[in-house]
Amino acid sequence: MSGFLLTKYGRFKKPVYFIVMICFLIFWLKDDGHSSPLVDRNRLKHMGKQLEKYPASLLNRYSRNDGIEVDGKTSGSTSWLRSLFNWRGWRKDPSIVIILAANEGGGVLKWKNEQEWAIEKISINNKVAYAKRHGYGLTIKDLTVAKRYSHEYREGWQKVDILKQTMREFSTAEWFWWLDMDTLIMEPEFSLEEHIFNRLDNLTDRTLESFNPLNIETDVPYIDYTQELNLLITQDCGGFNLGSFFIKNTDWSRLLLELWWEPVMYEQKHMVWEHREQDVLESLYTNEGWIRSRVGFLPLRSINAFPPGACSEFSNDKRYFYNDEERDFVVNMAGCNFGRDCWREMQLYTSKLEEKNSRWYNRLFF
Repeated sequence: MSGFLLTKYGRFKKPVYFIVMICFLIFWLKDDGHSSPLVDRNRLKHMGKQLEKYPASLLNRYSRNDGIEVDGKTSGSTSWLRSLFNWRGWRKDPSIVIILAANEGGGVLKWKNEQEWAIEKISINNKVAYAKRHGYGLTIKDLTVAKRYSHEYREGWQKVDILKQTMREFSTAEWFWWLDMDTLIMEPEFSLEEHIFNRLDNLTDRTLESFNPLNIETDVPYIDYTQELNLLITQDCGGFNLGSFFIKNTDWSRLLLELWWEPVMYEQKHMVWEHREQDVLESLYTNEGWIRSRVGFLPLRSINAFPPGACSEFSNDKRYFYNDEERDFVVNMAGCNFGRDCWREMQLYTSKLEEKNSRWYNRLFF
């Protein structure tokens, strides 16, 4: 009887093996939207002048044409095969939208070199994969020349304009997450709901009593800490840090953005404010109780951990620095162009990300 069964079903062995291999290839090809960014290392070594302006072409590899925009325009469609197996997809009306600002024009203070182009591409890949995995919206904005900022470093000031524009484009979204280009999401399986929003009460600090690096006055009249949080930021050794922060889609937020870049105040103070938009927010927070009432401070390492070398005068303070063992969510390589090596840092954390999030079949066969 057993011999009969082997003879009867033996002819199906090859088709079964073939189907298994096809399924494996499908999951392997699809893996770019679920873990680490795709990085063609050989190509990165020889990028040079042939590098393209990444965002539109890069996003076409990952998205279906809904829920993601590049400077206000939806990216093109992908192949029917990728669309067929993309069951998670993008939400057409996402409740959370990630904002990533890219400078396609080649730099502000100087022209970008091939390593800077590569860093930008890796960062974009990282955010696209994360947004697709969790169904968030993603918009990539181009930091182009704006005349009102053209006489000085403009990228910081353009945050306000970009936030206002994105709120108009995604009018039904609840939260917006701003990320600078030199950030990398290290734990892509963490959703923002589980990691941040479902535990806001336990995670945020609404006062400066426990951590106040700028020694801002804590006793300001007309503060009401019972109001809901509309702005979630972090503090580093130098004060407010806006490399990674959340802002809610509310009338309060829109009013804050109007004040944040107010032309008269900008004209009077912009040459004094060393850290541009961060100094403005610090000033508004210091003097306006209604603003302070809706601002919450997240631990730096929850969305904005630093690599060694940043905040070097506080190198022994664990509050600031990325910890792989404790699974810090985001690493921010801000300031790497001042006495540090941006490319080396990006290579290091990309390698960590790939090692932590590679799939079992990648470990087995590659």
